[in-house]
Amino acid sequence: MYVQGDRWLPSENAFSEDMGEVWGDWYCDSEVGRLRAVLMHRPGPELEIVTPDTYQDLLFDAPIHHGRFREQFDALVEMYRSLGVAVHLVEGQRLDRPNAVYVRDLYTMTPEGAILARPATRQRRGEERAVASTLAGLGVPILKTVNAQATYEGSNVMWLDRTTCLLGTSSRTNGAGADQVEHELRNLGVESVIRVAVPYGQIHVDGFISMVDKKTAVISPWLVTWDLRRWLLDRGFTLIVATNLDEVGRLGTNFVCVEPRKVIMAAGFPETRGLLEANGIEAVEVEIDEILRGGGAVHCMTGFLKRDPV
Repeated sequence: MYVQGDRWLPSENAFSEDMGEVWGDWYCDSEVGRLRAVLMHRPGPELEIVTPDTYQDLLFDAPIHHGRFREQFDALVEMYRSLGVAVHLVEGQRLDRPNAVYVRDLYTMTPEGAILARPATRQRRGEERAVASTLAGLGVPILKTVNAQATYEGSNVMWLDRTTCLLGTSSRTNGAGADQVEHELRNLGVESVIRVAVPYGQIHVDGFISMVDKKTAVISPWLVTWDLRRWLLDRGFTLIVATNLDEVGRLGTNFVCVEPRKVIMAAGFPETRGLLEANGIEAVEVEIDEILRGGGAVHCMTGFLKRDPV
């Protein structure tokens, strides 16, 4: 008979302490820490089903030129790589899901792994399976899969710092989904989860607030609630107000910080770029006018995998 002794005692390491050895070197607790690795999906044959007859039912804003759409995606990937960001691509995505290029919606990265989304629309449901498989293959732990009657999309969480997140509810994230995600965030040590009602006509929080530095955000005054504005100001945030509603509506503020005060943004938004530069923020432009026809921009296409802590 064998008797348990010291050699049988469990490890008391926290999950985060073992993560690098057991899983991989992945981390995210902000929108602005130096960006090291991202997950993206290169549009494949599924893009061909977007036609002048089908684009509306497929949630695209307009018909597209398929080849140019892919070329612009490739140019964004090369821009990331030129800036030292490792780009990983989703594998095995469904051939009937052209919206899968907007990877940000399909998961949220945390300091200890990913929270997997459950898309609200029939046109997108199922995209998350290929993302889950790819994440697992990379060694990214999947901490939670939103389930039951809950819906949740990754663009409805925004990290403000290691202990603070915005969490939006909308047509894409219902109360049950927000509850499940909040529970997981609090399990990770998030102390403040700020619930935000996303305005009608918007679907995600990144439609009206974008971080450019640790305590600096670009906001749309027509879309940000008074309570959220007051909450941010009371905590020392600097708010840069984007007053060109046309440019905001066409996703001019849907950009990605690659490091504090440096963003990659879509070309064609001169007032937004001027606003950023007037506030000491470097704006690197990429031509994605064809991709914008799908209803998403740089932030929508970019799933974070690793950022430096700030």
